[in-house]
Amino acid sequence: MSRFESFMGPLMEEYLSYRENLGYCISPSFSHLKIFDRYIEKKNITREKLDPLFFLEMRTELKVEPRTVNRTIASTRVFFQYLVRLGYYTDNPLKDVPYLPEWSLIPFIFSCEETDRLLTAVSNRIRRNRQYFLKDLSQYMAILLMARCGLRISETIGLLCHHYRPEEQSLYIEQTKFKKDRLIPLPRQIWQEMANYLAVRGVLASPHNPFLLAGLYQRSLSKPRIYNMFRGAVKDIGLDRPRQRIANTIISPPTPHSLRHSFAVNTLKQVKQRGASPQNALPILAVYMGHSEYKHTVKYLKLADADHHRQITRFIVSNKAGS
Repeated sequence: MSRFESFMGPLMEEYLSYRENLGYCISPSFSHLKIFDRYIEKKNITREKLDPLFFLEMRTELKVEPRTVNRTIASTRVFFQYLVRLGYYTDNPLKDVPYLPEWSLIPFIFSCEETDRLLTAVSNRIRRNRQYFLKDLSQYMAILLMARCGLRISETIGLLCHHYRPEEQSLYIEQTKFKKDRLIPLPRQIWQEMANYLAVRGVLASPHNPFLLAGLYQRSLSKPRIYNMFRGAVKDIGLDRPRQRIANTIISPPTPHSLRHSFAVNTLKQVKQRGASPQNALPILAVYMGHSEYKHTVKYLKLADADHHRQITRFIVSNKAGS
């Protein structure tokens, strides 16, 4: 059964299957092609009408952020290149369709003190009864690893038991966002937390659950549950705030991914406070965080610290209010 609704659905399924067989993660492509699929279904057009003018109109009419529009165009362009190779089209109608200017994003950055307060609030939300204790403790450990090691949420919930190496005090992160593996040493403060967690897990978890951070039955944790615990803790410490758009700038609210950003920024800040060069620390930080390209790590130099981030935000908001 096709997951798409338009007449292009069977070809999209064929394309995604082809990409998956090559070893690519198809989730982003699926999400973007789903946007394209809904749009052409709404327009009720034929295959012959999928020309450059149609895609220029789609670019203007999609009611999503420019960043999402651009990624939809990029994924759809690759899909049509696949169709050209198969002979369905003689030319790619998206090859000259330009991207939209994207909005600037100011991510939320937790200071070191705010990170400590958040983790305390998450710990306080762990329910102390047998039915919920392991599940809540696993969610706390996921948030702890994001905050103290800069892990992505998908990396925490994908950890298997053998990925933790107690004799080395390290974690093996396997096949993550960019199909990269890495071995990271754990900070000393995490060691005892992990030992305590594993002691509880040994008593309460199913012996057949392969996931390090155990969810219900033999499953991993779910992202929505981690998000719920995170949002509750953010509210508990008074840092909850809405997402704001001011002109072409997005001021992001706190999200679990903010912990990864904050880990990088605060690490560079601590390097600077020790009198060393943050620039020299970037290659090590890039490897530790599993960045596919060095440029993704360099961007953290622009966010000197949490106080500077707040000053930028207050400046933009105050200027908007006074305009």
